[in-house]
Amino acid sequence: MSGNILIIDDEIKLLKLLGMILSQENFNVKEASTARSAMTMLEQYDFDVVLSDVRLPDAFGVDLVKAIKTKYPLQEIILMTAFGNITDAVQAMKNGAYDYLVKGDDNEKIIPLVYKALEKAKDNKSKNIQKGSTQKGFSQIIGNSPAILQAKKLAEKVALTDATVLLTGETGTGKEVFANALHEGSERRKHHFVAINCSAFSKEILESELFGHKQGSFTGAVKDKKGLVEEADGGTLFLDEIGEMPIELQAKLLRVLETKEFMKMGETKVSKSDFRLIAATNRNLEEEIQQGHFREDLYFRLNVFEINLPPLRERKEDLKMLAKNFIDIFSQKLHLISVEVSPEYYKILEKNNWKGNIRELRNTIERSLILIDNNTLDAKSLPVYSEKATGEKDSLSIKSLEKEHIQKVLQYTKGNKAEAARLLEIGIATLYRKLEEYELR
Repeated sequence: MSGNILIIDDEIKLLKLLGMILSQENFNVKEASTARSAMTMLEQYDFDVVLSDVRLPDAFGVDLVKAIKTKYPLQEIILMTAFGNITDAVQAMKNGAYDYLVKGDDNEKIIPLVYKALEKAKDNKSKNIQKGSTQKGFSQIIGNSPAILQAKKLAEKVALTDATVLLTGETGTGKEVFANALHEGSERRKHHFVAINCSAFSKEILESELFGHKQGSFTGAVKDKKGLVEEADGGTLFLDEIGEMPIELQAKLLRVLETKEFMKMGETKVSKSDFRLIAATNRNLEEEIQQGHFREDLYFRLNVFEINLPPLRERKEDLKMLAKNFIDIFSQKLHLISVEVSPEYYKILEKNNWKGNIRELRNTIERSLILIDNNTLDAKSLPVYSEKATGEKDSLSIKSLEKEHIQKVLQYTKGNKAEAARLLEIGIATLYRKLEEYELR
């Protein structure tokens, strides 16, 4: 079993000896002689087990246990001392230490103890990842930047009501995560949360998906089908990229919102559905109204409570936290154990402007872990990001940013347009239209 071990001791000879012993067991070992240098290493590397002396030049080891466990609760800590002080041992265990070791005792005890602590640390991480994968509600929203905390605060308040919410922001900023959190934070959480991307279907299919149809109502309608509006009865309906909805369907949606009544395609009987609507768009709907692509009355019906989600470039302080979360998720999926992350890796991530936002970061982390060498994420597994200002490329133009982002996604998918449309979360027809508009074919 491999693992990452940090040894903290100001006795350099003992520090080197322990480092050598543990390295021979194929552990990845780092060494620190002070509490301050140890805390710096803990920020830079993902350790499993910490072995710390009780008496350090700048800290008391029993207190250090508490500080480490508070910040890194999944790690296990073994304290070492030259004095078998029972009081210290008891306090260390209360503070979260895995065990207590007296220096000079049988050194053969160290290796089995480290293996046990490592097994416990792995179990901690495994449980945490499983918990993270089933996280619901506002615990899904990662970040401490003022912008994301403000959006989260607004969402937590409106979640308790039945108000229609409009989520705005660039593609990839986490609108569906917010929509799901709103549902889980509401009284409707015991009922269904159903979601659909309005850009992914033709008008006829989107109408069928939303309202359902009767058998024979159109070619291919071989049996009756329940629509998402009916499915969402009692729960929440999330309409992503609502700015892409055909204008003919907008009138039908408006009627449903005002009356809670709808008709399936090919049916004359009126049905009812009591659902809460959350809509999202990366488009400027006011501009879409001026261009005749979106109904003004529907816009006012949707825009009861707007929450704008900040792009990743405006919340760079959250980047490391988000990256660590994705590293945990994809390490588990790819069966990678004890992945180390070099400080350089995070520095390079910060150079990118993240026009694709959190989705682009997620894809980048997944790609990095596929390309990983020696179980360490470093510069080799990342694209080369330019530090030059985006102002050089007319950063005020939405179209220029969209064109550049589509090009980047197509490069990533090696020209696979279906995969590119999936990552961009737009319909394949929309992608082809944009390729023609930007002369990218």
